[in-house]
Amino acid sequence: MDTTVMTMPVIALRSLTILPGMTVSFDISRSRSVAAVEKAMVSDQKICVVTQKDAEDSNPHMEQLYHIGVIVHVKQLVKMPGNVIRVMVEGLERAELLMLDSEEPALIGEVISSPWRSDDVDSLTAEAMQRVLREKVEEYGRQHPRFAREAQPNMMNANGLEDLMLQMASQLPWDYSVRQEYLEAADAITRYEVLVGNLADEIEISRIRQEFQAKVKTAVEKNQRDYILREQLKIIRQELGEDSMSDADEYEKKLSALKADKEVREKLHKEIERFKGMPGSSQESNVIRTYIETLLELPWNKMARDNNDIRHAQEILDADHYGLEKVKERVLEYLAVRALTKKGTGPILCLVGPPGTGKTSIARSVARALNKKYVRISLGGVRDEAEIRGHRKTYVGAMPGRLVEGLRQAGVSNPLMLLDEIDKVSSDYKGDTSSALLEVLDGEQNVRFRDHYVEVPINLSNVLFIATANTTQSIPRPLLDRMEVIEVNSYTENEKFHIARDFLVGKQLEKNGLNEGQVILSDGVLKKIIHNYTREAGVRNLERRIGEIFRKSAREVLENKKKKIRITESNLEKYLGKEKIRFEDANEEDEVGIVRGLAWTSVGGDTLQIEVNVMPGKGELKLTGQMGDVMKESAQTALTYVRSVCPEYQIGDDYFEKHDIHIHIPEGAVPKDGPSAGITMATAMLSAVTGKKAFARVAMTGEITLRGRVLPIGGLKEKLLAAKMAHIQTVLVPDKNRPDIGELSKEITKGLRIVYVRTMKEVVKEALV
Repeated sequence: MDTTVMTMPVIALRSLTILPGMTVSFDISRSRSVAAVEKAMVSDQKICVVTQKDAEDSNPHMEQLYHIGVIVHVKQLVKMPGNVIRVMVEGLERAELLMLDSEEPALIGEVISSPWRSDDVDSLTAEAMQRVLREKVEEYGRQHPRFAREAQPNMMNANGLEDLMLQMASQLPWDYSVRQEYLEAADAITRYEVLVGNLADEIEISRIRQEFQAKVKTAVEKNQRDYILREQLKIIRQELGEDSMSDADEYEKKLSALKADKEVREKLHKEIERFKGMPGSSQESNVIRTYIETLLELPWNKMARDNNDIRHAQEILDADHYGLEKVKERVLEYLAVRALTKKGTGPILCLVGPPGTGKTSIARSVARALNKKYVRISLGGVRDEAEIRGHRKTYVGAMPGRLVEGLRQAGVSNPLMLLDEIDKVSSDYKGDTSSALLEVLDGEQNVRFRDHYVEVPINLSNVLFIATANTTQSIPRPLLDRMEVIEVNSYTENEKFHIARDFLVGKQLEKNGLNEGQVILSDGVLKKIIHNYTREAGVRNLERRIGEIFRKSAREVLENKKKKIRITESNLEKYLGKEKIRFEDANEEDEVGIVRGLAWTSVGGDTLQIEVNVMPGKGELKLTGQMGDVMKESAQTALTYVRSVCPEYQIGDDYFEKHDIHIHIPEGAVPKDGPSAGITMATAMLSAVTGKKAFARVAMTGEITLRGRVLPIGGLKEKLLAAKMAHIQTVLVPDKNRPDIGELSKEITKGLRIVYVRTMKEVVKEALV
């Protein structure tokens, strides 16, 4: 190795390292670098080039330069615009910079030649190293086709390890720091490790980059394809004259205008994004489309402005319905409270009463009075829980429940929702419908009602729920507890008369195409129709009878050209036929063993004439007249009481062993049940056994105990009306029913002598002669 110290110009390179054997062009503009080149050109054209450690340093000293560089031969100089000189050099040999003189215009350094050592590797090791390097070059070439085509063949034909390593260091696209590291490595093994390590990193980086590029390319191709198809679809729609806006864009537009909470908007936005990325023909796309449309159509925070004028509401309620005072009063109370509190939380009312009493129609009137949207949901026969809560949207043909569907139809979140026939819901293996209604009809829970289909909580607290039922017996107790029960009782004959005159006549005239003056019905005719042609709690049959009269009158107007038809009590039979209903009046004479009882039926009240006969026998009790189990037990209780008080009436101890007692309640074809005929049967038996007559004009109702106490019963209004129809003068009522009598109108109790009884002794005193 030549250790002669040479003095020559030095150029500091920025971000560039030159190796022996490389031919490189670079630009210089610093005055010292230009001076160094000029100095070299006037001598042997040799320069030492070293790399700066900091590329930004414009005036580097010895400490800011790498000490290992290369002696190069300047081959060409080209002047460029802007005082820039392009220099072409060829690397000659590796050298070490010992000292640098920066005082002169050009950098002058003392340099010593420092070639690489190659005697530290034996031939076998060199061969192994060559093979590894060639494998790495081939692997790199597979990832870079251009390199494999231009530079790889020369490398594969390299002559020996040193030549191969130098070609790799020179021709592979390294960063200058890698070449500098290679240049500074003195022995072959270190240079080999530098090349193998960095080439392995380059291969791995290339592999990762190609994977990313493949993914990006796939995504870009898909997006481009979708974009092209959408653009084509727009053009096709424009050609067909259709709206060019896509479904997803339309949904986004509707979402921006939707009044809803943040949770709902986020859910919808998420589903719209999913919908955008799905092919239009897929089943899942259709499911999401239906789901998005359902959510967009729901009135989340959209509310109608209600009418808070109490006087206006009362006028509408009175104009539409006669009577039903409790219902009207409760609705007006709700209006008053809301006007004071400014809150819209509605009550949950349950109207209970017989058919035809106006429960469904009063709900429609309430909606009109409050200026609310009206939604009717019929629950009769509903037995699937999904009818209330909906199906999960993953099922084929999934739909939201009836409540959500009702809100969608109403278009506002505060409608009046009528749950019709709530007592007729049932359950099966698909779930219990009435249990699903518990959440709906609970004011504390329905603020966040969850429908299985919608999946987002829905606020039902602003809905005014009104439920209707014929009886509370079949409504589960937890459900009944959540509702405010208002009883809608049977109509009296006077109420039916007012309803017929004020509402039904005009309605049927219009329905049958007649004018007000063409057919005249007198008040007496209406009363006779109510009394002798209908028997019901409501007014449906009454309306049918009036309709029947007007239909026949319409035929007469057309056939006989009559201008006016007057319906009187005398010619009523011509239109309605013979009288259908005959009320059984009280007996004219007092008789033994016959006592008048009072009963409640689904179409109103009725009187029962209980007959008892005593005959010689073996002490049997015979019961006929289709009595139910409760009524039979009542008869047994009454008999036991009668036997216990017989000593007071001088009846022998063996009387009941030698006589049979037969109780019959006409009519035999009509089923009867309940405990309220207990005191009536006891009185009839006592009358038959003692031979004392019972007053014909006295009727009674009440449950009896073994000790003769009289217990309270229900249905008093209907029972007293029936007593009045039968021209009963005195009615015996359990003392504990005194508050119920106090609630009845004077119209019902007028003309009746009501006696309150606590025990059977008081009953016997009033009933037996």
